[in-house]
Amino acid sequence: MEKVFDHNKHEGRIYELWESSGAFGAPRAARRPFTILMPPPNANASLHAGHAMYTVDDIVLRFKRMQGFAALWIPGMDHAGFETQVVYERELNKKGKSRLDFDRKTLYEDIYKFVQKNSGLIYSQFKRLGFSADWEHSVFTLDENTVRIVYKTFKKMHVDGLVYRDDYIVNYCTNDGTTLADLEIKYVERKDPLYYLKYGPFTIATVRPETKFGDTAVAVHPDDKRYKKWIGREIEVEGLSGVFKMKVVGDRHVDPKFGTGVVKVTPAHDPNDFEVGKRHNLAVKSVIDMNGKLNESAGKYKGLSIRQARKAVVEDLGEKGLLVKVDEAYEHSVATCYRCGCDIEPLVMPNWFIKVETLKEKAKRAVAKDEVRFTPKRHKRAMLQWLDIMHDWPISRQIVWGIRIPVWYEIKTEVEVAFIDKNKKRVKGKVSELLKTHQLEEIKRGLQTLSAPADAKFVISDKSPGKNYLPETDTFDTWFSSGQWPIVTNPPNYPTDFIGTYSDILKFWVSRMIMFGIYLRGDVPFREVYLWSVVADKKGKKMSKSKGNVVDPIEMVDKYGADALRMSLVFGTATGGKIIFSEDKVRAMRNFANKIWNIARFVKIGMGQGASGKSKNKDDELILKQLNEVIKTVTDSIEKYRLNQASEALYDFVWHKFADVYIERSKNRREEAQGVLEEVLSAALVLLHPFMPFVTETLWQEMFAEKRGLLVTQEWPEIQQLNR
Repeated sequence: MEKVFDHNKHEGRIYELWESSGAFGAPRAARRPFTILMPPPNANASLHAGHAMYTVDDIVLRFKRMQGFAALWIPGMDHAGFETQVVYERELNKKGKSRLDFDRKTLYEDIYKFVQKNSGLIYSQFKRLGFSADWEHSVFTLDENTVRIVYKTFKKMHVDGLVYRDDYIVNYCTNDGTTLADLEIKYVERKDPLYYLKYGPFTIATVRPETKFGDTAVAVHPDDKRYKKWIGREIEVEGLSGVFKMKVVGDRHVDPKFGTGVVKVTPAHDPNDFEVGKRHNLAVKSVIDMNGKLNESAGKYKGLSIRQARKAVVEDLGEKGLLVKVDEAYEHSVATCYRCGCDIEPLVMPNWFIKVETLKEKAKRAVAKDEVRFTPKRHKRAMLQWLDIMHDWPISRQIVWGIRIPVWYEIKTEVEVAFIDKNKKRVKGKVSELLKTHQLEEIKRGLQTLSAPADAKFVISDKSPGKNYLPETDTFDTWFSSGQWPIVTNPPNYPTDFIGTYSDILKFWVSRMIMFGIYLRGDVPFREVYLWSVVADKKGKKMSKSKGNVVDPIEMVDKYGADALRMSLVFGTATGGKIIFSEDKVRAMRNFANKIWNIARFVKIGMGQGASGKSKNKDDELILKQLNEVIKTVTDSIEKYRLNQASEALYDFVWHKFADVYIERSKNRREEAQGVLEEVLSAALVLLHPFMPFVTETLWQEMFAEKRGLLVTQEWPEIQQLNR
């Protein structure tokens, strides 16, 4: 044996040994099942520090496998619709092209090829970390079977009255061209000018004077004594294109302390105003289009971007004497797109929604009764709080890369389309008009987008219901398909036992999986949810590309080995606590791997020379007693998901109790102690294996495999099984 453990020499060989043995595959049915679902990484992704936390799942899986369970880890990939299309569009931009140059079918196929080319990387990186998933049964969220199940769910929900289509105010990113769910919004604190404008007899304050063309009322708080007499009256307001009349409404949404206590109501471009409009039966008048430009309702400002229009409107208001003052340092919270950082534009547009009331109530009951348990436990409260406030879920996304919503519209419906014609030019307009100059088949072949009124009649079908139908072009929100992950993966046992993930997608993903699981299978999808620790830098800051503090896990594996990285992620970190990631810690765990290696070298020298029979030496009795104690501690700690306690107990036992004390004392009675040395070492390798699989399996192959086979499939040691 070499003097030190050379991870680069052994890790690849050992992983091939595991895979070729079939150790990771579907286990024997006769054994007790234990199934883990892998959170599907983005198909276009490469490994980052966050993915390294999948180590937690692998530790639990290896432990359960050695306990005799039919342990199975089901892997998969998520198409990550919005994120992946953004990445691909960046590639198109480098070539001077855009998504608008392609019809929907061609763009989808091109993105699919791009993903297939890049999707194998992360699995190979997962293997570098020793993850023991059943790779042969990987699931992709755009697999035919997945799409079939997602379609079936949508149809069932429609039959059950849980799906509806409506004009509704949605969060729209005009830069990325798609609707975003509330959870995908990032709020940032910002200073913007607050403009005080004359509005008939009032002065109102707004940060968005460019939306005034969509105002359909002014509102005051019903208890505000200053304005009570105005409620229900109609006022005359001088605007930029003449005088118009407007109603005054009383609504408790109004904050009397904001500005002057009077606000303009723009139902089409503010979510709170939209609700005010519904309560008071106000008209909804859109003035901003899906490209972020003002439309014909804005008169001469049509075609200007929001920023351009704001500047022009303010200048014109000033010239007409309608601008009272400007507060240049107004601080407020602004909704931005979590992907590109651009301001979100609230727009009223047709959207597909899921009614969540009955779904979330059943999920709340299950969580409250601990049918799903959370580690750390505080996340149970977070889940219940989220389910309490969850609104109906908009599931439409205006992108190509995803599962198309299986809906068709008859062409006699007043639908608008954009398509690439036979001359490779982009054409937009109403189908009824376009059919005067274009064939329907030409529109179908080149179709990019379709927009139908909210009340348009539709047919739900996997395939076209007839030649005079055009397909919905919106795709499902990624969380709609990944929310069915415990079902589309088709685990051999439902519910599954365990899933690990980050707390920041507790609302996005875990809540939806619980709702779908109960709705579709009548039971929760898993029994345990483990919320991983956040990986932070030395200063305690969460790692992110924007901060420039990201560490590439593969670089650490190349330098120090997978075992060192794995151990560093759980050692010294309380469950759910922040992981302070440092190279020094990884290096320290590499030193521990070498310590294990050197212990084994010492023991191997005496193999075949040990005395027969039971030793009576008090040192032998003490180390065996301590071994019993560490078996109990490690077993109990892993079962309670306290991996820090388990790893720390192992480190202390192996380095200090076994190496520093027992081995040193055994050197002058080597032959007599050899049997105990081998017994303790073999048990220690089994206990260490879930945490440090490569060095332990390498040593096992060197010393014990001939008689006992692979370490990965050894039985977990129990106290009563030890030789006394």
